[in-house]
Amino acid sequence: MSLPENNNKKCRIAVDAMGGDFAPLNQIKGAIEAQSASDFIEVYLIGKSDIIKNCLKENNLTFSENRIIHAEEVIAMDETPTQAIRTKKNSSIVLGNKLIKENSLDAFVSAGNTGAMMASATLDLGRIPGCGRPTIGSIMPSEKGITTLFDVGASVDSKPAHIVEYAIMGSIYVKEIFNIPEPKVGLLSVGEEDSKGNEVTIAALPLLRKTNLNFVGNVEGRDILNGSVNVIVCDGFTGNIILKFGESVLTLLKNLVRSYAEKGFVNKLKALLIKSTLKEILKGFDYQEHGGVPLLGVKGVCIIGHGSSTPKAMKNMILRAFDMHNKNLIKKIENSLKEYSL
Repeated sequence: MSLPENNNKKCRIAVDAMGGDFAPLNQIKGAIEAQSASDFIEVYLIGKSDIIKNCLKENNLTFSENRIIHAEEVIAMDETPTQAIRTKKNSSIVLGNKLIKENSLDAFVSAGNTGAMMASATLDLGRIPGCGRPTIGSIMPSEKGITTLFDVGASVDSKPAHIVEYAIMGSIYVKEIFNIPEPKVGLLSVGEEDSKGNEVTIAALPLLRKTNLNFVGNVEGRDILNGSVNVIVCDGFTGNIILKFGESVLTLLKNLVRSYAEKGFVNKLKALLIKSTLKEILKGFDYQEHGGVPLLGVKGVCIIGHGSSTPKAMKNMILRAFDMHNKNLIKKIENSLKEYSL
């Protein structure tokens, strides 16, 4: 299936309308908000067209029917990724990635089954030459702005060469998206000394030193939040634990404030006084601000979102995908990986 010719040269971004805990309403609202935010974006919705159209009608929302792409099947959140993409060839996730491969789309975002999204992107789009294993990265708040963490769950185990690839791809991403000319890169370990770490980190360290990256050596867990480096690399098992822990911090703080306010009228007044300030301070912990995480290493722009993504999160996922496409990130990553053959 192909889309109409892109005669106006807008960035064509598709949203998996069926992916997420609150699909398709949040996905539709996010798509409409993103479309309104930029004249250079053309947003499409992929999913069961009758469900999408009924949702639009029931919620009095307007979206061009010409940009609704029908996908007969849906991959559920609890399905086994590899089996799902093999048996559901007409699902919204598989179709979205295939349309990128056909050059009918420029980017695809989904808050659906993360494993299926990664598997489909890797198999249907293919890996960028020089990439042994794709990676997903997350933005973590820090004292000095942001710190990015790669990998946060694309794979559980990583070889030393994969860690180097994460560093290369992560550096390009941070340089282009956040306009940091020479991002500082650190290898997550249990100590700053070169001798500290497990077999993978000890083996990856000299490989990272051989690159022309702005590599500073080993960093520890505290460096994630103090902002001493811009890119931290680790295996996906460790990174995913850190990501899930970080996501829980905001919920914990909100609940602590709520519990404090419920203890009395004076406490409630104090909580109200700091509410707006606290909200601004904790903004960096809110996943909605960044939308989703980029999947780097595949031949296309793919953003993976949280299953409970709000319309705001969906909008920001789309805008991040546009930024990645606009800055030709895939080609820049390919050129950088060519310099290293590990």
